[in-house]
Amino acid sequence: MGGALAVTLGSILYPTMLGFQKVDSAPERVIAAPDTGQLTEADRDFVVKVRAAGLWEYPVGRLASKKGATKAVKIAGEHLTTGDAALDASCRKTAGQLGITLPNQPSPQQQGFVSRLTADSGKQFGADMATTVRAADGQLLATIASVRSTTRNLLVRALADQANDTILDHITVVEKTGLVDFDQALFQETAQPTLPARDVTPPPPVAGQSQVVLTPPTSSTPSPSPTVG
Repeated sequence: MGGALAVTLGSILYPTMLGFQKVDSAPERVIAAPDTGQLTEADRDFVVKVRAAGLWEYPVGRLASKKGATKAVKIAGEHLTTGDAALDASCRKTAGQLGITLPNQPSPQQQGFVSRLTADSGKQFGADMATTVRAADGQLLATIASVRSTTRNLLVRALADQANDTILDHITVVEKTGLVDFDQALFQETAQPTLPARDVTPPPPVAGQSQVVLTPPTSSTPSPSPTVG
């Protein structure tokens, strides 16, 4: 898709070696001081997390719109694709203004979510989709609240506000499917992390690669694929 922002490489240390599990080691460390307010490690990793969340939830939303066995699952899919496309646009704009490098792929763990759901069908797909999204978005919602209450950066604060609205909507629509396994979702949401950092951190983009853009659905194309601008 034309008009995509180019990837900014090396402007702010990409958190590959930190891993999202380790960000709490120095979340308040200031890594930049733009006019919009000091930027911390937690701020930067939050922007990357928002990007990564959209990169796996968007294709899952497309799958739900196509494969959903009930109207509620299809509606959830539409909300995922629409919300993630809008949030991703804001995330890419914010990252560009702050010089934050964004991934073009979700983490290996998140890629595993997509692979498993791609292989699912029927009611099993709906149950796995609803439970996985509910668990992952529950974790992200806690991160949003933490960053929103501590960030000194105006742009990160605005992104957190939009992310909060989007993620709450996603949680609501998957719960309305009636297929969420709450015991499993809450266990996944609150369990201590056991995966190594490399599995939960999205890989950095390839040098010179254009940003992947999540295109918003239209009436003529209800479930488009991610495109590279």
